[in-house]
Amino acid sequence: MWKSLISRRNALAGGIALIGGTFWGTNNPSLASPVNARPYPWGGSGAAGANPNHDPNPLPPGEPGRDYNPTRTPNGSTLSYHLVENVKVMHLIAEEVEHEFAPGLKARCWGYNGQVHGPTIEAVEGDRVRIYVTNRLPAPTTVHWHGLIIPSGMDGVGGLSQRSIQPGETFKYEFTLRQHGTFMYHSHHDEMTQMAMGLMGMFIIHPRGVPQQERPDRDFVLLSSEWKIIPGTYRPDPNEMTDFNVLTFNARAFPGTDPLVCRRGDKVRIRLGNLSMMSHHSIHLHGYHFYITQTDGGPIPESAQWPETTVIVPTGSTRTIQFVADNPGDWAMHCHMLHHVMNQMGHGLPNVLGINPDGLDNKVRKLLPNYMTMGQTGMADMGSMGMTVPQNSIPMIGADGPKDYITMGGMFTILKVRENLPPGQTSDPGWYQDPPGSVAQPASTEDLRRDGIRPPTSNNSLQSHHH
Repeated sequence: MWKSLISRRNALAGGIALIGGTFWGTNNPSLASPVNARPYPWGGSGAAGANPNHDPNPLPPGEPGRDYNPTRTPNGSTLSYHLVENVKVMHLIAEEVEHEFAPGLKARCWGYNGQVHGPTIEAVEGDRVRIYVTNRLPAPTTVHWHGLIIPSGMDGVGGLSQRSIQPGETFKYEFTLRQHGTFMYHSHHDEMTQMAMGLMGMFIIHPRGVPQQERPDRDFVLLSSEWKIIPGTYRPDPNEMTDFNVLTFNARAFPGTDPLVCRRGDKVRIRLGNLSMMSHHSIHLHGYHFYITQTDGGPIPESAQWPETTVIVPTGSTRTIQFVADNPGDWAMHCHMLHHVMNQMGHGLPNVLGINPDGLDNKVRKLLPNYMTMGQTGMADMGSMGMTVPQNSIPMIGADGPKDYITMGGMFTILKVRENLPPGQTSDPGWYQDPPGSVAQPASTEDLRRDGIRPPTSNNSLQSHHH
């Protein structure tokens, strides 16, 4: 069933209670459909002797609205298609793209159809798809359909399952989608270079036969990745293996990430993919608990799900989470590997915590009049003071928020839940207007005395005394 934050409160107030709307799981009738059948007890991918190239009973193409509610890819798009004899025909073009990671930081990357990452591919189980791939790069490439059960010759591994697509060539991939879930696609030729340059995207396959009331109202797609862009340069470094300084959702770093906009009461699904070079990502959502309902291997039975506020997404994997948006506000969503919420100017800095820089500053100012050593009390000032940074680079952290400077960057976005949002609105509704009395404020002397708290004697003596 659908779970919500309210259920947690009601359970505390009235014993153990199960609250929420419909929540799809093992009772979903589409899981028993022929296209999603798993006849082997050990999880085989098809009936014995089945030929994956032969499609004797094609299903009618799935349609948005009738068969599924479309996903939304913040800062991205969904790949268009057209029908040719009930086959969904799509076209991906691999090419060099000038991409903006955040205001002030652009790079010449490789992407699909003029964007980084590539557009989200969206279809329905049972659909027959035909995807043309045109190579406008200076190097050969392929496309691997990550997690899809398809014929070996369509798997997209250069040299193994196909000849690589040479510059100027167009290849055709065609297969029937016999599963549903959250998957990905990416180059599988010279992967370290081509994926580090941006050749990747998400592939969403919706189940058939799900009633409208059981579908999510908001279905978001987020793909995590890592980049090395040396300040002042305009090209990602594809040879970096460990020290990445731009961490992104959908190839955008905060403050360049679009918010996830929801109406209070919406059933929300968030599909998380990770095609980072080396890191898993520990994605944490404030203000909510959620349930992990799917991996890229398929749905998790409802009996095996449990509530979380953080989900680990290993590299090369997807995780799908869902919840009811019952708690209005602006809620942070970010990777909890804390260096993943830093931007490029935070890498390679010396540790000067606790150092008095006055003598050094006075000497350096004879050569650089405006010089100021920073970092002796932390990194927050580096963004909020607006200090000059090298061309084509962004401060380590932050952006102006509604109440103060937000000292986070990188793999960070905001879930914005609103009470009276017009149905279907996806644009940013602005900052949340907190009800009176619901915002943390400086404590008055009267407050402290009333509650027996000894006021601090200075900024360096913040101890409190409880009577």
